[in-house]
Amino acid sequence: MALEIRQQLKLSQQLVMTPQLQQAIKLLQLSRMELLDVVRQELEENPVLEEGAETAEEKSADEQSSESTQESAEQEPASDRVEEMPEEPAALKDEIDWQAYLEGYTQSSTAPDIYEDDEDRPGYEALLTRKATLVDHLMWQLSLSRVDDRLRSVAAEIIGNLGPDGYLQASLEEIAESTGCDPETAEQALEVVQDLDPPGVGARNLQECLLRQVEHLGMQGSLVETILRDHIAELESRKYQVIARELGVPLDEVLGAAKIISNLDPRPGSAYDSDDIHYITPDIFVHKIGDDYVVVLNDEGMPNLKINSFYRNALSGNTEIDPKAGEYIQEKMRGALWLIKSIHQRQRTIYKVTKSIVKFQREFFDKGIEYLKPLVLRDVAEDIEMHESTISRVTTNKYVQTPQGLFELKFFFNSGISTTGGETIASESVKSKIKEIIAGEDPKKPYSDQKIVEILREHNIDIARRTVTKYREMLGIGSSTERKRLF
Repeated sequence: MALEIRQQLKLSQQLVMTPQLQQAIKLLQLSRMELLDVVRQELEENPVLEEGAETAEEKSADEQSSESTQESAEQEPASDRVEEMPEEPAALKDEIDWQAYLEGYTQSSTAPDIYEDDEDRPGYEALLTRKATLVDHLMWQLSLSRVDDRLRSVAAEIIGNLGPDGYLQASLEEIAESTGCDPETAEQALEVVQDLDPPGVGARNLQECLLRQVEHLGMQGSLVETILRDHIAELESRKYQVIARELGVPLDEVLGAAKIISNLDPRPGSAYDSDDIHYITPDIFVHKIGDDYVVVLNDEGMPNLKINSFYRNALSGNTEIDPKAGEYIQEKMRGALWLIKSIHQRQRTIYKVTKSIVKFQREFFDKGIEYLKPLVLRDVAEDIEMHESTISRVTTNKYVQTPQGLFELKFFFNSGISTTGGETIASESVKSKIKEIIAGEDPKKPYSDQKIVEILREHNIDIARRTVTKYREMLGIGSSTERKRLF
């Protein structure tokens, strides 16, 4: 059989995602902060796009331009913009210079003023300071220590290898190799660091950290030091009777020593953790007005995008422009229009999904988490006639402020647990019930997972022990042995 090369025509249909569609899908799953970053970047890179409220003429021009440049797009026209506030009278503006007043204002008004006028006074931003980190705190102490320069440089290398919790994340061999010193010098430098504040910093493990703190308290040779040095494994398992029997001391003394150990700090560097607090800004609000719930989009901080009038007029045909420049402007114009419409489509989709969630979870909004119903993506997708993948993207990293608190949209989607009455209850409601049961237990006799199963069954919730264990671990709650407190 001979082999030969032939040409053949074939017709086929293939689904292709255009770059514009990929951008719309990407915007759909971005969080609020990520969307703001994308908008700011586009404002910097696209000269056609600018921020500001549109006039009626600009809206009409945008709609006409959108029809001519994006015939394949099936989005709805952009919603109305918020009108600009009327300008203040000139007399009121000149009455008080509020900017100068705020910049010149200081809390210590009783202190003598060292500035001749408000123009010489530094602004508020110049007075802001950052929180001292663990490295800053240790390097400041090291600079005041009476050690030679060689030992000081090795100690600085050790400080640079400390984790945020204060533990040494490199071995002394690695420290010696990076600084070119001998192991004995590295050991001496570690002693210098471990003598600094906070006590326990520079430790290589938990045992060494706690022993350094005991030494700082002047409890060398005590029962506390003995337990930490020789019986830390039994201490972690709370086998106090075993420790008492092996050391030949009363159980009460072991419990007293364990109480002292529990007050030590296992993470000495946590007080200097410089991680900033991240605040969640809700994407949408649900307000209760009378007996109804009203869904309101959070547009605060979201820039109003519009097409630059200069480039719009350049394409209107009134002025002659270079053909290549015209192509460039048209390309940027299409990108800007698509971005504006994608953002509006994203906002409308979030609104529709939230409205559907409120309809399905009405009892939760009225009475609380115990009345949360099982809900899956398909239920909302069928309700608003969208695909499940779209619902999944919309509910990712989106938050809603409700009368019951702040929740991620994904919180309202959860599986169902059967009750003894044949009904179903949301898994989040079961988790809340488990948390409530554990919060009300006796710390000296905590409930086992099997006991929690029996208590849940009394509340008509039929659940397996392994499911209780899984939910307890998801809540970050330890086992009954870990929760047991004898003092």
